[in-house]
Amino acid sequence: MKNPVTIIPAAMKPIMELMKAAQSQGLPQELMEMVHLRVSQINGCSFCVDAGLKNLRKLGESDDRIGLVAAWREAPYYTDAERAALELAEASTRLADRADAVPDDVWNNAADHFDEQQLASILLMTAVTNLFNRLNAPVRQIAGSW
Repeated sequence: MKNPVTIIPAAMKPIMELMKAAQSQGLPQELMEMVHLRVSQINGCSFCVDAGLKNLRKLGESDDRIGLVAAWREAPYYTDAERAALELAEASTRLADRADAVPDDVWNNAADHFDEQQLASILLMTAVTNLFNRLNAPVRQIAGSW
């Protein structure tokens, strides 16, 4: 099957508007792309992992920072704010992994680094990425094929 948004093209515009809204709160584009990449890695969406990697390269991110997003906890390349955003994105993606989907310590750590609008932006980016992943992965959208 083709990607669902090519079968129902009216879906693409509102999805892209959500993405645009997520990116409208002044957070660095690099951070938003790291969130996109990490969420896509968790979900195994090769198309979005490929897109995230390419977007981060275009933004001038180093291979170290791009390549180690999956191991951000152990890698020395990320700021405390980036770590907080990645941790929030992971928890918001893995909602069923624990009874308390986003533990208070994860939320409070993110809230120490970001204001309410920025937190909303991170959550919206996470949600939109999860939507993309859930459209691409089931139809086995090929990396780089769009």
